[in-house]
Amino acid sequence: MSEQQLPVWADPSVSPTDLDAQGVSRRGILRRAGLFGAAFALGSAAVPAAAAGQRLGGDDPRLAYLVGDHHIHTVYSHDAKYTFSQLAAAGAKYGLDWMVFTEHSNVGHAQYGASLEHQEILRARAENPRQLIFQGLEWYIPAAEHCTVFSSPGPHEVDLLTRFEREYDGKLLGYDKGGPADADTARNEAHAVKAIQWLAEQRRTGYVDDVLVLANHPLRLGIDSPHEMRNWRDAGWGGGKNEAPEIMIGMEGAPGAQGAALPGRGSTSIRGEYENKPSAQSWPGYPAGAYLTYGGFDWATATVGGLWDSLLAEGRLFSVTTNSDAHRVVFDTWKNGDWLPGQNFDNTGRLPDPVNTDSPQPGSDFWPGQFSRTHVGVTRYGYRAVMAGLRAGRVWLDHGHLLDGLDVRLKRDRDAGRGVTLGGRLRVRKGERITLNVTVTTASRPNSQGILPELAHVDVIRGAVRGPVTDRDTWKAPDTRVVRTEDVSGRKGTYTLRIPLTAGDESFYVRLRGSDGNRNGAGYLGATIDPHGPIPHEPGNGDPWADTWFYSNPVFVDVVGA
Repeated sequence: MSEQQLPVWADPSVSPTDLDAQGVSRRGILRRAGLFGAAFALGSAAVPAAAAGQRLGGDDPRLAYLVGDHHIHTVYSHDAKYTFSQLAAAGAKYGLDWMVFTEHSNVGHAQYGASLEHQEILRARAENPRQLIFQGLEWYIPAAEHCTVFSSPGPHEVDLLTRFEREYDGKLLGYDKGGPADADTARNEAHAVKAIQWLAEQRRTGYVDDVLVLANHPLRLGIDSPHEMRNWRDAGWGGGKNEAPEIMIGMEGAPGAQGAALPGRGSTSIRGEYENKPSAQSWPGYPAGAYLTYGGFDWATATVGGLWDSLLAEGRLFSVTTNSDAHRVVFDTWKNGDWLPGQNFDNTGRLPDPVNTDSPQPGSDFWPGQFSRTHVGVTRYGYRAVMAGLRAGRVWLDHGHLLDGLDVRLKRDRDAGRGVTLGGRLRVRKGERITLNVTVTTASRPNSQGILPELAHVDVIRGAVRGPVTDRDTWKAPDTRVVRTEDVSGRKGTYTLRIPLTAGDESFYVRLRGSDGNRNGAGYLGATIDPHGPIPHEPGNGDPWADTWFYSNPVFVDVVGA
């Protein structure tokens, strides 16, 4: 596919009747931003200067969902193999609206690679304004795992990343990982907090318009402890009545490397490359089951009443996402080329271009957008709009293109209007009746595996909000459970589930989950909490296309009295 080929929803020659609901929505937001119709034919010169911040029309609360991937590696990472243009083209082919290129920290990257890649990104932005391309970094967190760090485009975006990399990266500083008994652990953990506070200061002073951080594959090694995640979330907090994190907004609910356990890939392989055991660096409070994926999702997210719910039960938003973490695509035929004499990553910041061998090469990943998708609700078209949607928590995610669309609204029965959506807060009185409206648009076309996905069930998960915890290492929310399951097998097109709820004595949140129904069983904390949740697969036998799920962010309900 050529780099400039358009996805069907962005192609003016494709009739709206041939689009799914999400494609129609995305086409609408481009049209209102001046990036559809004539602008396509004339190229970037026809794009209005204000397009990056164009609103969707007055106070209309309807959202368009833009699809993206915040964790992608190119030849500017020391362990990846594809060019920037290969991955940008793949993202366009599989329908991504936004992409974040997150290269690993490295001396060569800080010295050379970040600025070299930036030149490619600038050209791509100019040539294809329909595709929102962020430059980011995969940060080695002092004393812990990895994070995505990225800012909005602007004159200081590369300087921000390279300054941050040199001053706060655990790998470059020798503050990497550590362990509970490590004498330097407290220093390293404190440096991670300082790093996020520094990013918050760059945002507050206007050095960059915006910057966000997300924890990557948090339980892969078991070294992101609950108290560290809470500390990162709270660092740089906006304060006041703002219940959304300012900088550290969430974590990968599902890691990349989803092709790792395809049959023929390896007899011991696990989806996500979650093939580790507890080590001296791991937080000792995690059980052995925390090191696996469940339906391809990280244990922290997949466990109803687990770590994610324990964070949400404090009444503070903490989002989940999914992505490709693209390094090496499973069963592809490319490999890195050879170095020229005297060259290495430290003195170039870039690997040699890949070459096609015509024979399968090792890999665990899918192309960006091919399998994992993060959907972000926006009211404007542009980079800052995507970041605002992420911070607000207007996020749902799916695997295998399980759904074409999802819209969630929670409202009091006596109110008019649509109500609040994902990441939002609804203020009610004790005993008030409220309704959760879940509008599903089923998959309308086969995915890249040739499968037409079919949603089998939608689970409603409800948890009590009790406020900040005393023990910041707790990973359980004992009052969270699946409270309702809707069997939607065989339903096609767009339909709305109307689920009645009643406000009790205390505040709570609700979130959604569903799957194709192929693999489920009692959840990690038992069937009374989660009767048919995601379960681990046998090593080496984890075809991701046959076990697909969607998850949504929560909606909070603040109960204010009788």
